[in-house]
Formats: sequence, C-alpha cells, structure tokens
Amino acid sequence: MENRGHGAHPPGGGRLEWIDVARGIGIMAVVVGHVWTRGSLRDAMYSFHMPLFFLLSGLLSRPQPVARFTRRQLVSQMRPYAAFLVMLIVADQIIETMKGGRPIFHDWPKDVLPILLGGSWLRGPFTIFWFVPCLMMARILFNLGLARWPDPLDPRWAWAMLPCLLFAYGAGEFGTLSPLGVLTVPMALVLLWIGAAWQCLSWRGWMFVPLALLSLAGLMAMVPTLNMKAADYGWPLLTMGSAIATSFLLFRFSVRIAPFGGWIAAVGRASLVIMYLHVAVIHYLSPYLGKPWLLMQALILPLAAYYLIRSAPGASRIFL
Repeated sequence: MENRGHGAHPPGGGRLEWIDVARGIGIMAVVVGHVWTRGSLRDAMYSFHMPLFFLLSGLLSRPQPVARFTRRQLVSQMRPYAAFLVMLIVADQIIETMKGGRPIFHDWPKDVLPILLGGSWLRGPFTIFWFVPCLMMARILFNLGLARWPDPLDPRWAWAMLPCLLFAYGAGEFGTLSPLGVLTVPMALVLLWIGAAWQCLSWRGWMFVPLALLSLAGLMAMVPTLNMKAADYGWPLLTMGSAIATSFLLFRFSVRIAPFGGWIAAVGRASLVIMYLHVAVIHYLSPYLGKPWLLMQALILPLAAYYLIRSAPGASRIFL
C-alpha cells in the first residue's frame, strides 16, 4: 500500500514522535473526562477522546499475514489486559477491606463470570477495560479486510463499511450488554478504516475550515456527545463526524509540536498503562482530593508505574 499521506510509517521503520504526542493528548483527554464527570469540560473531552485512538490505530495499520497478526494480537493485548485486571481486583479487595467497605467483586465464585465477560460487566476502577479487547477485535477484523483489499481507498471498502455503520448505530438501540466491548466493534471497525483512508490522503489547506467547524460543534456541545462503551454515538454521522474532525486536527497539531513536545510524547508512550490504571486512581482518591490534584495523581502515578514496569524485564513481558 502506497503511503501517500501523513507519514505514519517512516522508511526503514523507526518511531515517529508525533504519533506519541497524539497518543499523549488523547490519553490526557481521557483522564480529564474521567476526573470531571459532568459539565462542559467533560462533554468536550468525550466528544473525541475514544475515537481518536481508533483513528490513530487505523492510520498506523497496514496489511499483515492474517494468522500471525491474529495470534500476536491475542497474546500481546490480552496478556496485559488479564494482568492489569487481576492486579486491580486484588488491589480492590485489599483497599476496600482496609477502608471497611465491600470490594466490587465480593460474591465468589459467581463473580468469575462477569470478570470473564468484561466490557459492560466491569465498573468502578475497571470501567475502561472494554477498550483494549474492543480495539483488538476490530484490528483483527480490519486486517482480514486489508489482506483482501490493501488500499483503504478501494471503493469496495466503502460498500463493506456501510452495513457496519448501520449495525453500529442500531446496536446501541437494542441493549447495552457488551462482553469484552464487542458492542462497539462495528463502529471501531469503521473508525479504523477512516483512519487508514486518511493516511492515504494528502493534507490540503481548504480542509481546515470544514474540519474546524465540525470540531467546534462537538467541543462546544452543539451536538450530543459520545459514549462509545455503551454504543451511544449521538446524532447519526454528525456527532461522530465532529469527533473525527477534532482528531484529524489534533493529528496535524501533533505533527507541528512534535519537535518540542517531548513530555507529551512520554505520556503517549505510557498511554496503555495510564489507560488501565488512571480510573482506579480516580476511584480511590476522589473522596480526598480536589479535581486538579486528582488529575495530577491520575497521570503521575500510572506514569510512574509505567517506568517501574519498564525497569523490570519480567514485568515488561507481562504488563507491556
């Protein structure tokens, strides 16, 4: 597949700093949206923060051997998922018992089934755990498509994505039960394709105005906001279009600030660990800290955990 657009795959491999900067901006938006649980700031963050990660993953996608890619995804994504989940379940048992409270999972062995189902069955400090298995399933399906149609601009992709889009909007109307985040997979698949197609296009100056107008509609809550975990996508096409516009503009911004955005890139490199741990920090510390201090701790503590994990090869193999 020819890389005609935004340079997501540098010649000879390597790592592009702007990708980590974009991840850093995205994960900070996720944390802010979970610290401020209502109001205009929360709505602004929710208007784009989860679509950004799916789009970025699509932008980085390229065809891979199907069997090998699937095996690698299952191992590399579900191993840290299980490790962080078990660690937080043990931590919740200890912390809630010390506080004189009741752990979230306290009815054993009945609680084993909701833990295995994940997704909508996980709440409190585990509420974000729907995202990684959802992304993994969508990436596996998207790679199956890329093996057949390597060019995301192939018109057959648009025809294939149309029923996915219709199913995505319909799924949330019939229920919210979502084992391992599967309810969100159809929309995730559409976003992966849009991200991959964006990678094949060249930026044009005229794009800024329509993207900015769409972005402002979401950031200023002119359209209903998103809740991707519950497959609630707001107004058909318009709300998600606003999220896509904001994400694309942030990608452009990330390219511009990458040369001096080192600390944001560092946050981006730790984004997976922050994703898993920040809700737990918020959950346990929110009764004791004001929101600005809570935001700092929800970023700093998972970031410290990331560097601690990196320093131990055994822990890196399990958690990263």
